[in-house]
Amino acid sequence: MTTTGAEARRQIITEHVLEHGTATGAELAELTRVSLMTVHRDLDELARRGVLRRFRGGVSALPSTVFESNLDYRLGVNTAEKEAIAEVAAELVEPGMSVMLDDSTTALALAGRLVDQTPLTVVTNARRVIDLFAGRDGIRLISLGGEYSHPHDSFLGVPCLESIEALSVDMVLVSTSAMDARMTYHQEQDVVLVKRAMLASGTRKVLLMDRTKLARTALHRLAPVEDFDHLVVDDGVNGELLAALRERAEVRVAAIRR
Repeated sequence: MTTTGAEARRQIITEHVLEHGTATGAELAELTRVSLMTVHRDLDELARRGVLRRFRGGVSALPSTVFESNLDYRLGVNTAEKEAIAEVAAELVEPGMSVMLDDSTTALALAGRLVDQTPLTVVTNARRVIDLFAGRDGIRLISLGGEYSHPHDSFLGVPCLESIEALSVDMVLVSTSAMDARMTYHQEQDVVLVKRAMLASGTRKVLLMDRTKLARTALHRLAPVEDFDHLVVDDGVNGELLAALRERAEVRVAAIRR
């Protein structure tokens, strides 16, 4: 099977385990119609990336604990949803604004739509966003330094926090790994601290969330949904949850191109 095919199979495995909580190797082999040996290789790779957690006889990713996988893996999943959300979020950004982007893959998708929306001041801790804007005419780029995190390909820690706290921007646009109708969450303390500081630095706050991150929780609370001025989601979100979210924030729904 090609690399692309293997990644598609691993995404199927991941979504199945996230939905059901746990799964056995035999169950996943039947689901994906490959050998048990191939499934075990997939599970080893997904565990290495921090996507799932292995145990004797199977694998787990309990809904109450969302694991952050590395950036390279996250770049390859839910791409249609992220692009749709980025397209809608870009409508909120006007030339002349100062915007702060976090290190999420959804913010990276958004960055690609902002490169020609000049003049623009861009503040970010994400290395790939920095690379995207570096040298662009009409872009004032401010890089947030700190301790480099390989899984996130970004900068975190105290120096990053201090850099954020010295700034005030027109708009902050972030994503996070989990959200229910009332609260947003992330499982990593260092990431939570940076995202909180970012939100405190922005006049307007925008949350970018695809459907796979909703109706979930993680270890650390980030911010209540009502703290955000705008919430951008894709059209795969459950209608009941969407109605609950609209009671707390201005919600924009992005249509996925199918």
